[in-house]
Amino acid sequence: MPRSMTGYGVADGPAGGGRLQVEIRTVNHRHFTANLKLCTPLQSLESAVRDRLREGIARGHVTLTAKWIEEPQRQANVQLNLERAREVVQALGDLKQELDLPGEIDLGFVARQPDVFAVGASDEPAADEADVIAVVETALADVLTMRQREGEALGQDLRSLLAELEDKLRAVEDRAPYRLTAERDRLQRSVAELLNGRAMDQDRLGQEIAIIADKLDITEEIVRLKTHLVACRESLEVDGPVGRQLTFVGQEILREVNTIGSKANDAPIGQAVIVMKGAIEKFREQVENIE
Repeated sequence: MPRSMTGYGVADGPAGGGRLQVEIRTVNHRHFTANLKLCTPLQSLESAVRDRLREGIARGHVTLTAKWIEEPQRQANVQLNLERAREVVQALGDLKQELDLPGEIDLGFVARQPDVFAVGASDEPAADEADVIAVVETALADVLTMRQREGEALGQDLRSLLAELEDKLRAVEDRAPYRLTAERDRLQRSVAELLNGRAMDQDRLGQEIAIIADKLDITEEIVRLKTHLVACRESLEVDGPVGRQLTFVGQEILREVNTIGSKANDAPIGQAVIVMKGAIEKFREQVENIE
């Protein structure tokens, strides 16, 4: 069954001492491309995450966002600027002496001065690759389920369009012999009018009819078109990426229908060709959504 290139999935799970959320969105694209938005401790895993996405997705633009919904525990990192503390104590001593002030220099006061102590976070803990990939796989499973479900709907629509093309092709095939007969009769009437009662050269007339019949013959186009329609139906039953194949076959279908239209020289066939072109356009638009 075909798969759509549109999908969405989200999952969360334990990683790196916290809880990680992974969100994946996919949209149409001719090839596989991935835009990964990973928080700092996960950036070293970008290659592994990209490879896992590529295993599940053959075509489409993928956006993956990973963020903490529960921050990992971090050890406080307190740094003492001893040189700054000395400067503060020296300045306080000078102030006390110059102004002859009473009292002792207070430790708490010194500690509160800017830049004496700096409290920061330690480096973020690295997350285990297996934990991260497990969350990615859960989100990816949701994406693939959605792509499969939408692909089935697209497949049904494409089959309906193929059925419409097959129906109009049968009408063209049924009409083709009558069109040649009508063209033969028209040519005979035209020649008879030109001769104005004189004898008609049946051999020459037969040659002209044969030439016209060869120019108007659409048997080969009908046979090739039937083959292309069968190929499309077979592709829609394949469990895997078939978008490129359907795109190519769709181009060939349009080519054959255009040739039939240019050779038809017949109003009913021309009308059928117009309807077929409309169905082909819809078919090609829908195929753009297939992986």
